Amino acid sequence: MNFLVLLLVLWVEKFSSLRNKVQQDGPWLGLLATVEGKPRTEHQPWLALAVLVLAPVLLLGLVLWLLEPLAYGWLVLPVHVLVVIYSLGRGDVLAALGPFRDSWRRGDAEAAYLVARRDLSVEAEDEASLLKGVQGHLVWQAYQSFFAVIFWYALLGPMAALAYRLIALAVEHSTTPTLREAAVQLRHGFDWLPVRVLASSFALVGNFASVSRALLHELLSWDISAAQLVIISARAAGETPEPVIGEAGVSTLDSLWQLLVRAAMLWYAAFAVWILLI
Repeated sequence: MNFLVLLLVLWVEKFSSLRNKVQQDGPWLGLLATVEGKPRTEHQPWLALAVLVLAPVLLLGLVLWLLEPLAYGWLVLPVHVLVVIYSLGRGDVLAALGPFRDSWRRGDAEAAYLVARRDLSVEAEDEASLLKGVQGHLVWQAYQSFFAVIFWYALLGPMAALAYRLIALAVEHSTTPTLREAAVQLRHGFDWLPVRVLASSFALVGNFASVSRALLHELLSWDISAAQLVIISARAAGETPEPVIGEAGVSTLDSLWQLLVRAAMLWYAAFAVWILLI
């Protein structure tokens, strides 16, 4: 059933607006505000994370447990689909890149700086670092929005996928330093395995030798961040050239996106084979 869920999620992502309706974070953000309003939150961040992440995940587990015996288990299918859709990243990364692509293509560096800061939260000191920053933004958003969620769903089911997204939301929206730091540490643990699987996928669908050289000393390192590793591996796999302004620079974004698409196809194919073998 898990593979069917992933196919349905892909269909919804491409051909439906259901994602925007499902991804309503208001109730959870209200819970976050309530938890951060407690004086002890700053001193007990892991307890606060248990309320923000563990409690909703356990509630989901209870719902799935209650539905499992009914209708031969088919009632859990829509729950799985809705949870995975909710767990995907927020926004449309390609749509957000649109204004930057237009500015960069026509060589308007000043406009590119402005839209990169406004739409992508990317800032840089020069044109080369700006394009590299946008390339990194594209790869990281694709990873945390899609690949990490799909990985944890395929491995451990909807509860793990939901946990990943709630931890990511805590990192993005928490205003309590200790709570945010605890969420960052927890997310680093969640990212360690899937980001390395994705880096290995880049090697298989891109330049294997280049990725091997780039990650030879970092692949098993705990200290390197998930964002650094996935960006380095994507640039190496795609043999991304030095940044230049104009159409050639925009084409590097297209090449990275095609690399991500090939990696996603590889993951779906591998998951299908896994389902057939077990």
